Amino acid sequence: MVALYVHWPFCKAKCPYCDFNSHVRAEVDHARWARALVRETKAALAPYHGRKGVELESVFFGGGTPSLMAPETVAAVLEAARALTPFAADVEITLEANPTSVEAAKFEAFRAAGVNRVSLGVQALDDGALRFLGREHDAAEAMAAVDLARAIFPRWSFDLIYARPEQSPDAWARELEGALFRAGDHLSLYQLTLEPGTAFFTRARLGERMTAEEEAAVDLWETTQAVTAAAGFCAYEVSNHARPGGESRHNLVYWRYGDYAGVGPGAHGRVDDGAGGKVATARVRLPERWLEAVESQGEALAERALVPVEDRRRELLLMGLRLTEGVAERRLVEETGRGFDALDPMRLKALQDEGWIVFADGALKVTKTGRPRLNALLGYLVD
Repeated sequence: MVALYVHWPFCKAKCPYCDFNSHVRAEVDHARWARALVRETKAALAPYHGRKGVELESVFFGGGTPSLMAPETVAAVLEAARALTPFAADVEITLEANPTSVEAAKFEAFRAAGVNRVSLGVQALDDGALRFLGREHDAAEAMAAVDLARAIFPRWSFDLIYARPEQSPDAWARELEGALFRAGDHLSLYQLTLEPGTAFFTRARLGERMTAEEEAAVDLWETTQAVTAAAGFCAYEVSNHARPGGESRHNLVYWRYGDYAGVGPGAHGRVDDGAGGKVATARVRLPERWLEAVESQGEALAERALVPVEDRRRELLLMGLRLTEGVAERRLVEETGRGFDALDPMRLKALQDEGWIVFADGALKVTKTGRPRLNALLGYLVD
């Protein structure tokens, strides 16, 4: 599995809960950025060029707000990627978008450029909640963008954020049912969390209630599982739900610890070194410095390092245990040379006794009761 991630770092405004590498700029030289993204794409995929049997499974334009890109930039990046690495016959090409009318009007051009899946940052179907989350659209505009996406793209998905302050399970269930009525084959449903450096984090430190209380968050999570399951959306990952076959193939590359090349400011990658190892890459984070580095050097690497075997084991578990399918022992053996015998048996037994993990079908899996405790569980198992 090989995937390409392309990061567009610009947004119209910074959301108060967001800690992604996103920046607000009054002016962006789109032609200059297109040339730089194409150039770094060529550098990132060069190690795979001519490698027998290697195909790109997916390309993901993330951000930031990639729907602010010129569609011609998307087309140019895809052309450069295809010239170096053949695309799989069913390649998934996703673009993240904000559901404002200005950006939605560009959907047809993005489809013509090659995008076959769009992921919309709806975040809520309640206007009061959208204002709280700092979004620039209202619920009606969001649903209009979803309808437009449905008419233009073969596949579409959208995100919602729950565990907002004072949000009740009944209100969330109604909101979620409304979303499922408009959904395609996939929904991303994220619990609101407080990330250091965000406006919400600062406000919480000053005493404001910015998220649901812990017990309420668990109730909301259980409501999420019940409502999505009843609609035929499987929770294939902690925050992602899909009809059978509708899973995000790009994100599955991450969670199954496949290879992915990262392009653009702050993008990370995990790529095969050609000798059975894995190399971690990270790009320069600040957009202006990234741009200058690409123009002067061909790419903007801030880090390139071989991932030690123990770190590979840890990363594979941290990512794979987010999936309902869990981590197959054969994957541990493929990546690290050892299977479950390399894990701490006392910690495994403790988690089994609590009913939080189970061994089944040759894989280690987190149970339904373990999922609400996933972060604590992973910290205990792999640290």
